[in-house]
Amino acid sequence: MSRLSLTFECQGKALAGTLDTAPGSTGLLIVSGGNEIRSGAFGGQAELAAQIAKAGFPVFRYDRRGIGDSDGENRGFRMAKKDLAAAIEAFRGIAPQINRVIAFGNCDAASTLMLAKGRDCDGLILSNPWIFDAQDDTAMTPDAVRSRYSEKLRNPKELIRLLTGKVSFRKLASGLRNAARPAAPQSSLLSEMRAGLGGFDGPVRFLIAGRDRTGQAFDAQWQDNAPDMYRCDGASHAYVEPESRIWLEAQILEALRQ
Repeated sequence: MSRLSLTFECQGKALAGTLDTAPGSTGLLIVSGGNEIRSGAFGGQAELAAQIAKAGFPVFRYDRRGIGDSDGENRGFRMAKKDLAAAIEAFRGIAPQINRVIAFGNCDAASTLMLAKGRDCDGLILSNPWIFDAQDDTAMTPDAVRSRYSEKLRNPKELIRLLTGKVSFRKLASGLRNAARPAAPQSSLLSEMRAGLGGFDGPVRFLIAGRDRTGQAFDAQWQDNAPDMYRCDGASHAYVEPESRIWLEAQILEALRQ
């Protein structure tokens, strides 16, 4: 196994990509979320790619236009469909043994995959999809607030903090008021994502980080109790905790082996 750096073209712009080589015929495409470079949050994607490649699956990562080492203008996740298509073409070209591409995206990278209808992919792993129409997610939806407090009330440590006065009652009261509000209407972005995913006929696996507001909001609004929704209760948004990284890797490997 080795790690190769390369460039490929998207509408006349040079995009940067990285391939972790492996002999497998199923490959993992990692789509970066937000404005992260292809190494991902705190280098987590690079580490993840190495682990997946050790298990025998080639892994391709890339920077979309205007991000990291790629040329062009950063037009955001909604306009990243052509970058996605160019990356898959480059992946299949440099690893010709692969006959299946499973794409993994966290946050708005998952949203890109849904909006693109899983274009040219054989399976999707969608983690904490971004559903907010605006870029500001500081205001949690009532459903997400209720989910958060429900999780806390099931945690003995949180109950001890409450009983010993280590919880701010002002914040608690504010949270309870938010939880009592009616459920927010479905965002237009989520409606687009739902419609896009409806055009994809391959296997889909949803991953939700239990401590992440973005994941909580998606989980609350998706309203689909299908068996393909998997939750890691102690995980933060980027799965930086050691046990969360192990869980994430296991989920991806299971999807690749299906």
